[in-house]
Parts: sequence; structure tokens; C-alpha cells
Amino acid sequence: MEITDIRIRKITNEAQLKGIVSVTFDDEFVVHDIKIIEGANGLFIAMPSRKMGENDFRDIAHPLNSATRTRIKEAIFEKYDEILSQQQELNSSKNQ
Repeated sequence: MEITDIRIRKITNEAQLKGIVSVTFDDEFVVHDIKIIEGANGLFIAMPSRKMGENDFRDIAHPLNSATRTRIKEAIFEKYDEILSQQQELNSSKNQ
């Protein structure tokens, strides 16, 4: 299964939430609402989830193994870094 598209739908400057992502696999299946979160140990991804109780959340979709999670995470972070770089270039050219 190949990642064929990554769309960062929203980038925020909120305390923990840094972005919301959609990932397409094989141009046939998409997972929406993957969150990029700033945690105590850096950035991580949170798969889409549903609140099941008072403080209980259950993932709606998620990788079944750590190798797949790592591949998805690295692809998302690569795209996220690319977009941040483009925004910084844009801001620096506006300030000149």
C-alpha cells in the first residue's frame, strides 16, 4: 500500500494542535482528521478518534503495526515541514 497524497488541511498555532491532515492510500482510500500534535517529546500524530466515555477515546482508523505508523508519520512530517518552509519563505519575502 502506497501513500499517494497528503493534504495538510489546516495548520494552527494553538498550544498543542499543529495541523490536521488527510492521507490517501493507493489513490483509492483516504483517512481524514489525522492530527499533528506537539507533545512533551516533540511532534506526533494522533489518528482520528471518537469519544467513547468521560475520558475514553477510541481510534476510528489506525495502522496495525509500528512500521506502517512510522511510514505514515514520516510522510506527514515531511509534507508538514515542506509547507512550513514555504510559509516562512513567503513571510520573509513580504517583509523585504
